Amino acid sequence: MEDALFDPAAADADPAEQRHAGARAEERAPLAVRLRPTGLEDFVGQSHLLGEGSALRVAIEQGEPHSMVLYGPPGSGKTTLARMLAERSPAVLEQLSAVAAGRAEVRGVIERASHRQARGIPTVFFLDEIHRFNKAQQDALLPAVEEGLITLIGATTENPAFEVNGALLSRLRVYALGALSAEEVATVLRAAAVRELEGPPVDEDAIEFLAARSEGDARTALNALELASATAARRGEERVTLERAEDALQRRALLYDKRGDLHYDYVSAWIKATRGSDPDASLYYLAVMLEGGEDPRFIVRRMVILASEDIGNADPAALSVATAAAQAVEHVGMPEARFALAQAAIYLALAPKSNAAARALQAASQHVREHGAAAVPPWLRSGGRPGQQRGGYDNPHEHPGHLSAQPLLPEGVAGARFYAPDEAERELARRLAEVRRARGGDNRGT
Repeated sequence: MEDALFDPAAADADPAEQRHAGARAEERAPLAVRLRPTGLEDFVGQSHLLGEGSALRVAIEQGEPHSMVLYGPPGSGKTTLARMLAERSPAVLEQLSAVAAGRAEVRGVIERASHRQARGIPTVFFLDEIHRFNKAQQDALLPAVEEGLITLIGATTENPAFEVNGALLSRLRVYALGALSAEEVATVLRAAAVRELEGPPVDEDAIEFLAARSEGDARTALNALELASATAARRGEERVTLERAEDALQRRALLYDKRGDLHYDYVSAWIKATRGSDPDASLYYLAVMLEGGEDPRFIVRRMVILASEDIGNADPAALSVATAAAQAVEHVGMPEARFALAQAAIYLALAPKSNAAARALQAASQHVREHGAAAVPPWLRSGGRPGQQRGGYDNPHEHPGHLSAQPLLPEGVAGARFYAPDEAERELARRLAEVRRARGGDNRGT
């Protein structure tokens, strides 16, 4: 009844009518809303944030929320956690979306919170899409948060370090949520099929398809399941099949097992297509893996390996591109990180190719396996040890061109050649020849 204090129409409404209207609204609510858990025992995912004794779990269990930002991809549970925090506390929940709200709406929330505070009633303000507020709008929240007038819970899919004002962010604790795994989404779907769906039974392969193809977004998966179930019921079908799930999600099922042979077949095909400098084939196999629910970290690790093994110093920037894609996967997450993966795949496919670095290491390793590790020359040792000669190091920075003729390979290995640049590394080949001449020719270790 708290809202009735600020809404004359609500104040005059018949309580029975209000309850009836609320029940009707709940019946009409989407499956994702009806299935929203009210307790931690039903919440799926985010175990890294909700372990026993964690700050967020304690805040929910004890009904003592603190100001925070819930940062994570769509369908990861941000709204559910915010509602749990508010519903377990004696506070009144105010909820706005920054997409539609402005400073006037925020002022209204703050005014109502002030009235409540005078009567000893706290306010939790859940602001969805907080990153869409500009600096002035975020600044309007700062005094209310700082004075404890409201407990602010912001939700965002964007990195709050870049999208939330520093002054406001310093007063909020940031909790980073991850996309749900396919197994976790499947758990949610099975619960929905048992508890909330009134249509025909749902086939397990339909559930697994929706879980794998929803990209960790439980809301997307639930909406598709609800549509598939309703369509099957209207058509008088006995079961919700894989084909019905495909139709609801508007994606086709892929013959892809990310734990079996196909997992290795497709990444092998991606590597060979990229090594073969075909960006279209590279993108195709990348798309198959992503659509099949492959772990993007598995994919990007192969990108980093390929950047050195198959491109190497023909284009040293390839390794930077691949490692930047790996960072994007970790810091941005899916589904947006797919764009970084596509960018990297195209770059790696079109980069000049050379396996000279890989061949050089293989040759050096082969030499060590066959001959053992020779003793390091005395002038290259790190420090004096009893009974060991050292000293006499000729620092190349003290010579023209920063090159010294002093041998750098051990005795018995001097003169060995492991690195053989190919035509894709012409500049390095030129530099290598120049260095060898300046250092005294091929009879010296390099």
